[in-house]
Amino acid sequence: MNVSEAEADPADGGVRMWLVERTYSDDEQNMVILTYATPDGERYFRKERALTSFTDVRDTTAAVDAPPANVGTVDDPDDRERYAAEATRMANAHDPDDVI
Repeated sequence: MNVSEAEADPADGGVRMWLVERTYSDDEQNMVILTYATPDGERYFRKERALTSFTDVRDTTAAVDAPPANVGTVDDPDDRERYAAEATRMANAHDPDDVI
């Protein structure tokens, strides 16, 4: 997949976002935060997921199609550069539904 194809999903109007970061919340136990971004690093989408048990299996995919209303703008230039590099790497290395 080339990067220009990674921007939007015309089927549902969602914005194609690629996984760029997976962190654990400092504020709450058993919470993982998944950050997805566009290949240009300009926009991001975050998903918070509670890890309720070992049998609670939910796949994390290489990409998601985020509703445009839930997409934020990346203001920090260092974050934008880092997100762009990782989103581009993910888009070039994986299909959107690859489990990561």
